[in-house]
Amino acid sequence: MKIDCFPRWFHAKISVTNMANIKLLNLGCGIKTSNKPGVTNIDWSFYLRIKKSKILSSLTPLFLKGVRLERFKSLPDNIMVHNLANGMPFENDSADAVYHSHMLEHLDREVAEKFLLEVKRVLKPGGIHRIVVPSFEVLCKAYVSHIALCESQPTEAQNHDKFIGDVLEQSVRKEGVGTCIQTPLKRFVENLVVGDARRRGETHQWAYDRFSLKAKLENAGYKEIIEQDYDTSLIPDWVEYGLDTDENNAPYKPDSLYMEARK
Repeated sequence: MKIDCFPRWFHAKISVTNMANIKLLNLGCGIKTSNKPGVTNIDWSFYLRIKKSKILSSLTPLFLKGVRLERFKSLPDNIMVHNLANGMPFENDSADAVYHSHMLEHLDREVAEKFLLEVKRVLKPGGIHRIVVPSFEVLCKAYVSHIALCESQPTEAQNHDKFIGDVLEQSVRKEGVGTCIQTPLKRFVENLVVGDARRRGETHQWAYDRFSLKAKLENAGYKEIIEQDYDTSLIPDWVEYGLDTDENNAPYKPDSLYMEARK
């Protein structure tokens, strides 16, 4: 029986999928997918939902320009379009590993706790949960260090707002990043149809460091909780998946916290 870790409405639209060959689930993948055998890439972005509709997809050049249109065109086809707010459409004990990057911080704290349990439900016994989040510790250390620099070099104060923004901006953002640079009419239509930054899932609802995230995982019943690096993992041959590295094998999301735990 499924662990009832999500409220009843989370389960309303779940259709359980029997996928015996699941190896790794890449949740909230965006455009960062892996073609390695056994990987299932999952996301629910607005662009993906448009791409799945032939009619809407054909109309995108009328509404999307420049970088936004290029990003839309670059979306891979190997993505399962599914709203993870409705739970995970997989059987109990069916995945060897579950991975998500810069996703957990977008969930309300109570939802995040239930999400960790939902991932544990899907993992096989001994399965690995790999979590990547912005490191609140790194951001705060950079902010404090820049205060010291401003004290010794007063002209640096002109650049200090950036360090405050690195900590706070994505939590207080009201409008989608791409929307605010559109013409007034397009801006109005996008906000009306798609909603503000929170409705789109752009805003951060919480922040994590190595202590708070470990405590969350412990409370959810995980074991063997360890901090990793972008290129180290309990998942065999992790670097070959290319999910935490860029085309130069450098960190894809610098200043991140990488943590893993077993079910």
